[in-house]
Amino acid sequence: MKKCLLLLSCLLIFGCNDLKKTKRIPVEPDNGIGNGATPPKVLSFLENIEEAHNKPAFMNHKAIRFNITLIFGDTERLNGKVSMTVNSGKVRLDKSDGTRIVYNGKSVYISPEYANMQGARFDIFTWQYFFALPFKLTDSGTVWETQQPRELKGKQYETARLSFEANTGDSPDDWYIIYKDPETNRLKSAAYIVTFSTEPAKAEENPHAIIYSDYEMIENAAISTHWEFYNWSKKEGLGKKLGEAEISDISFFDPAEDYFSKPENATLVTK
Repeated sequence: MKKCLLLLSCLLIFGCNDLKKTKRIPVEPDNGIGNGATPPKVLSFLENIEEAHNKPAFMNHKAIRFNITLIFGDTERLNGKVSMTVNSGKVRLDKSDGTRIVYNGKSVYISPEYANMQGARFDIFTWQYFFALPFKLTDSGTVWETQQPRELKGKQYETARLSFEANTGDSPDDWYIIYKDPETNRLKSAAYIVTFSTEPAKAEENPHAIIYSDYEMIENAAISTHWEFYNWSKKEGLGKKLGEAEISDISFFDPAEDYFSKPENATLVTK
């Protein structure tokens, strides 16, 4: 994967005290799995997920947008509309408070110029990445290995571990454990660590997981409309529930030429 996407350094969305830190997650068009050494069993695993989600139907469009409402505890963390090219090369977030954040493929901008920048890079990259994850599993730079089946809410799931080649993005030490639903072959869950601005050993102490449900068919592509976030550990699996997100009004569209351009009265977001 190319060096494009960013994520926060700690706890992802869960550590509200750490929202000032950001992280880069690599995203790009489908260029195939990293070094070609992916085990055949994992290739089948990934092909099953991509087929179940109908990746070609998703990638056949230029861009997609959706509304997101994110709640943690009793607090609304985010309410807005995310727009993105299907390869995550450009992203735009229009918040309900009037704030606009845009990644134009090179830089991140926020408007109006006096808007609060805290968490801006987190918001512009995180939610679109989780949204598009089933369609990004075979981006170049990915490294896969088989895992033992894991239990999730009393049910066994086939899993595989995703890591990254050296120099892939800002945090090649990140990893993800991908769960495949045995009945539908769709993505059920992803556990992960984030190593940006922290040592891998420290990041290993704070894994988290996202669970996908309530899939809808949007022009033949399967997309989850409900996400739940949890603490997670290799030994115990899911821990405390931390939050959830509702995804709605999903639609593909052809963006105008300036749709992902720097807004007027915008400020460059550097961290």
